[in-house]
Amino acid sequence: MCVAQITTMPVTKNSILLETHLDGVRLVSRGKVRDVYETRDDKLLIVATDRLSAFDVVMREGIPDKGRILTQLSCFWFHFIGDSIRHHFLTSQVSEYPRELQRFGEQLEGRSMLVEKAKPLPIECVVRGFLAGSGLKEYRSDQSICGIKLPPGLVEGSRLDPPIFTPATKAQTGHDENISWEGTVSRIGAPSAEKLRAYSMELYAKARDYAEGRGILIADTKFEFGLRGDTIILIDEVLTPDSSRFWPLEGYSPGKPQPSFDKQFVRDYLESLRWNKQPPPPTLPPEVVEKTSEKYRQAYHLLTGHKLN
Repeated sequence: MCVAQITTMPVTKNSILLETHLDGVRLVSRGKVRDVYETRDDKLLIVATDRLSAFDVVMREGIPDKGRILTQLSCFWFHFIGDSIRHHFLTSQVSEYPRELQRFGEQLEGRSMLVEKAKPLPIECVVRGFLAGSGLKEYRSDQSICGIKLPPGLVEGSRLDPPIFTPATKAQTGHDENISWEGTVSRIGAPSAEKLRAYSMELYAKARDYAEGRGILIADTKFEFGLRGDTIILIDEVLTPDSSRFWPLEGYSPGKPQPSFDKQFVRDYLESLRWNKQPPPPTLPPEVVEKTSEKYRQAYHLLTGHKLN
């Protein structure tokens, strides 16, 4: 495995990039947040923009520094868990990129990473350490999540001890859907399913313990894995506010919604409007944009020990 020395970089505050344009470099995909390119030496370049989606609709406004924070947090975690599993991360230093990419440094610096190619496995590997979100809805319906029976009397925000592995399908559009263990096995086979569960639980436990010591509860998170040859490796972003539910440890109190370090301010604002949750999106007020950016910065600072410049 190629592992570069990772340092958590200072991030320039209040810069916004909604879309990248790398002339002469093959664009593989432009998702809700990230633009992915293919290099001439068969690597992938993942660029996290400042786009934000809510209810599966991309907002017009970008969130200052969101892409930089997502990338730098992923780099931090790849370094932190690097001895636990092979992953696709190679480097986030533009000076170490192939020559055809280096001339785009202004767009790429701090918000991109060069990775190995892998064949993604069609499973979202969700680990839940607390009861929230779609898991809470399932529990209230039949006291189980993804076929896993849970104790009676749990409330919103209850700690799940031990945490549970609740896989989901990877939807190209719309929401991912929770599936059972049997559904996972039928899609990728028992040996691969067992490995994904074991890797996910190990990574979550390691990250949870570290984050709690830094004042953050990782309520749940999702990991993605792919095949490089016959080897399962960790891919995509990892343990960011976009792929995880981060709660402040201080003031944690089950039985009610918890404050979070993500785009909840945007969701709450949109829920207050008469909007059908279909494009085009409504305009986000500056205070909602800035409050959301502030929450991402707080998560970055608490987890890495670095403040944004």
